[in-house]
Amino acid sequence: MNSKQMELNTVEVWDGNMANAQALRQAAVDVVAAYPITPSTATVENYASMHANGYVDGEVIMVESEHAAMSGCVGAGAAGGRVATATSSQGLALMIEVLYQASGMRIPVVLCLVNRALAAPLNVNGDHSDLYLTRDSGWVSLDSFSPQEAYDMTLMSFKISEHEKVRLPVISNQDGFMTSHTAQNVRPLSDEVAYNFIGDYKPLNAMLDFSKPVTHGVQTEHDWHFEHKAKQHAALMASKEVVKEVFKEFEKVSGRKYNIVESYGMEDAEVAIVCLGTTYESAILAVDKLKEEGIKAGVVAPRLFRPFPLVEIAQTLQNAKAVACMDRSAPGGTVGALYNEVAGALFNTSARPVLRNLIYGLGGRDMTINELCDIYRDLNKDAKAGKLTGKIQKLTGVRGPELSFYEL
Repeated sequence: MNSKQMELNTVEVWDGNMANAQALRQAAVDVVAAYPITPSTATVENYASMHANGYVDGEVIMVESEHAAMSGCVGAGAAGGRVATATSSQGLALMIEVLYQASGMRIPVVLCLVNRALAAPLNVNGDHSDLYLTRDSGWVSLDSFSPQEAYDMTLMSFKISEHEKVRLPVISNQDGFMTSHTAQNVRPLSDEVAYNFIGDYKPLNAMLDFSKPVTHGVQTEHDWHFEHKAKQHAALMASKEVVKEVFKEFEKVSGRKYNIVESYGMEDAEVAIVCLGTTYESAILAVDKLKEEGIKAGVVAPRLFRPFPLVEIAQTLQNAKAVACMDRSAPGGTVGALYNEVAGALFNTSARPVLRNLIYGLGGRDMTINELCDIYRDLNKDAKAGKLTGKIQKLTGVRGPELSFYEL
């Protein structure tokens, strides 16, 4: 644990970046290698301030780029240290090469990814373009909907990443500005409880353990590459059970319950939205409003984005008649990533609801409760008709003529 203790109130007012920074401090990270980029800058800025004021015993390394930041984490992790960093958007795009190195080398790293649009055109506000960019990189990926959840997910990320059955890096996602810069009540654990929950770091195959020499970053080619990636994938798939286990352990020390798939109103829902991030909490309010109109609405959000909870998503949506998958990222010439995931989850089941793909909120554009209500009302028309009453994909909330695509 850190030598100088910080006094925390039972309830603190933190934004998502401060929540991240406090979680890193309580985890007693050995090395934070960082290059600042909006809107994640305050995660490492707050942490560096704690370091300067004696609340952090580890090292803060300011590097020349985001690529170097993740490279520094890989090096420090390979040497046997607990490591973390933060980034967003273009920074994530620059470090993406090294994300594959970290997961392929099975090095525990925690990345606080504050989700933001990818250029061009340049935009510093939140959407899920960078979250989706990580989806095939071999990292466990968790999603937060509020500063409280950002704190909780980042703390749990260390325990998941370092688990002997996982030993893979973990991303703790949150929406840029909507979570990262929005101050809310957060109930932190005490330093002692938080650190004991995570536990001491236990290095595995550390380069600096000269009694057991190891090689990192080897070349495999066709002889062994397939087997290596198969084993990595198997570990990633198995991490789902570890995530569930860690969620249960965290509930015991915090009183806060998390599920790998969060849902609201799905007990009798005929129409449902599937979304990520802060949209989930807005949709809850829309669901309550629509139930007063007699519309049986619900909302589903994958808390665990990787490994994708395919079976759990299918089970949660099994009684829905019409579903809108909401992708907060430019789809790039096809349906959105979340739509593809959900469609794949439902395809081999008896539940075959009408499925829409809505592209929304790009570059930080708001999605209001009234707009969500309108989406549910359109879904209700689909449910009653038993088929799509429009095209499969629609860009909702964009100015100008309607843009919709894919008609069967």
